[in-house]
Formats: sequence, structure tokens, C-alpha cells
Amino acid sequence: MIAARKRVARKSVRQSAWITLDGGFAARPCIVLDLSAAGAKITVDDAGAVPSVFRLAFSRDAREGHSCTVVWRRQGTLGVKFIR
Repeated sequence: MIAARKRVARKSVRQSAWITLDGGFAARPCIVLDLSAAGAKITVDDAGAVPSVFRLAFSRDAREGHSCTVVWRRQGTLGVKFIR
């Protein structure tokens, strides 16, 4: 029997956030559509220009955030997994 995949509950948030690059110096605005303890779904103007690993911050000047890796890309939407 194949074990069912357990998904972490997602919460719809539609919150502004920033993708931080280059050690936090460059920031791209994005919208977090939904969020869970394991990751998020975000929209950004140019999903192809976002690197596969980045930090997601909920404040433009925040030095803290979630380190993320891109799991999937569809047009302007990205699915990301939080990494430690």
C-alpha cells in the first residue's frame, strides 16, 4: 500500500514581502499568497529572474527572514520550501 503524502496546512495570507538577494542588499517585492510552516506560494513580476535560493522577508529592512529554495515555477508564481 502506498503511504499518503501528508501536507502541512496552508494559510491564505496575501501579504507583501521581499525577496532579498546579494546578502540582503537587493530586494524584490513580491506577494505571499499562502504560507505554511514548510514553505510558501508567492507571486513576483519576473519569476524567471529569481534565483533558486534566496531569503524571503516580510519587512523590506528586515535582516531576518526565511531561507528558501524554489520547488516549482509557473509564469509569475513560485512555490518555495523553507530551508535551514
